[in-house]
Amino acid sequence: MDYILTIADAGLQYLQSIRINDLVDMGILAFLAYKILMFARQSNMGGVLKGVIVIFLAVFLTEQFQLNALSFILSRLVETAVVALVIVFQPEIRHWLEQMGKGVSLSSLLNWRASDTTEVEEAIKQTVYAYASMSRDKVGALMVFERKNSLQEIIKNGTPMDCSVNAELLKNLFWNKAPLHDGAVIVRDGRIVSAGCMLPMSNNANLSKDLGMRHRAGIGISEHSDAVVAIVSEETGGISVAVGGMLKRHLAPETLERVLRNELMPNDDEKNAVSGNRLLRWFVRGKNGDKHDA
Repeated sequence: MDYILTIADAGLQYLQSIRINDLVDMGILAFLAYKILMFARQSNMGGVLKGVIVIFLAVFLTEQFQLNALSFILSRLVETAVVALVIVFQPEIRHWLEQMGKGVSLSSLLNWRASDTTEVEEAIKQTVYAYASMSRDKVGALMVFERKNSLQEIIKNGTPMDCSVNAELLKNLFWNKAPLHDGAVIVRDGRIVSAGCMLPMSNNANLSKDLGMRHRAGIGISEHSDAVVAIVSEETGGISVAVGGMLKRHLAPETLERVLRNELMPNDDEKNAVSGNRLLRWFVRGKNGDKHDA
């Protein structure tokens, strides 16, 4: 009992010694750690980060067990690895620093929507309207809804846009005489951010032979990310959705809406976190400046 009281007393004294600037210091460090983890996740370098952690752990263990030769080699490896990582991920690091430098404008903060949910919900409705019409007219379409995995590299190979999802706009983008109709439209947080994007093809040898390039591209991007992909076949007018490398075919517009809602709309816990996460995602994904609907 005396031991517990001693620990409790020591803990109380420690808490009393904490100053406001200590809390600020810890808060900044926690924020930076979070940003690094988010950057690693969204730039698809999570595997590299795990490898770096393993190396640092190995260095620590070799020092603890006094394995001097191995510790020396691993220490030199860490020094070289830091430089190598900077060189390999130079484009991603530069992009992240650019976005941090641009910051967030006051006007953009004042013009935020009530929540991400409202814009995503409207994007789903407009997509369903457009897909119902394009399905009847047999107009091919390919839309990719970004989720947690960043599609920045895909977005960069298309034509940049920044507008709300609108049924008439989608029908114009995918009209077979339009210059961007062969590529994919990328949607992020309920807004179109790029059109005419080229997607990686699926290498799955078990796919049906009657699937065309549009379907294979849609399945391919769903294999490489957690994106939700909505497709309209130019040959049959059939509506499909690809998620996690799996393709759901021959969907009615009502079924398409239900699938998109299930995959894209946050649950109650996620809704409560939307406002807090919005600012962080703004920095990571590079959204800045005022937004205007098209």
